[in-house]
Amino acid sequence: MYRDQKKYEEYAYVLDYLPNGRPGAPRTPHTSGGVIQMIGESYFTLLEASPKRDADYNPRDRIFVGKGDRALVSHIIGRVNYSDLTSSAKAELPSVIEVVVKANEPFFVNFFNTSQPVTPRMHSLELIPGIGKRLMFQILDIRERFSFKSFSDIEERVNLKDPAGLLAKRVLEELSREEKYLLFTRPSADHVYPA
Repeated sequence: MYRDQKKYEEYAYVLDYLPNGRPGAPRTPHTSGGVIQMIGESYFTLLEASPKRDADYNPRDRIFVGKGDRALVSHIIGRVNYSDLTSSAKAELPSVIEVVVKANEPFFVNFFNTSQPVTPRMHSLELIPGIGKRLMFQILDIRERFSFKSFSDIEERVNLKDPAGLLAKRVLEELSREEKYLLFTRPSADHVYPA
């Protein structure tokens, strides 16, 4: 479920900064000056970028990585998989995903309003941790009467605790495991769909 037709990230959040590059990664002229591990805010793409000289990076910094003049990134090295992230980046990832989900509340509330079945027997809402069949039917019934307006509206009308946190858990599952159905992320380059 992509937000629009573009395939690249405009902004990303810093997960980790490695001034000497990623351990075990091959050295190239692009990575000799260090690596920034990041997650994009549109597709939750895991990226590595080459830092600009004398720039300072902290976890959770939101930086421009799109096409054009990048103030803090020399260039994008490429996409990486969850397994390529440092332990520090993996530790930072759940809270950064939740920041992104909360910052894009209208998009994710719209997911609750417009989500569809993924198979004849499974609805995409059921892929969100904490939502089973009974709660899914309740959400469908309530949204049919009036669309949801916010996370707090979902919490109050459905009695679903912390919808942003549950959505963030789903995003993390899609990034860290081989999931058959991807709701919010793009397949990785070496994504294998489970049978």
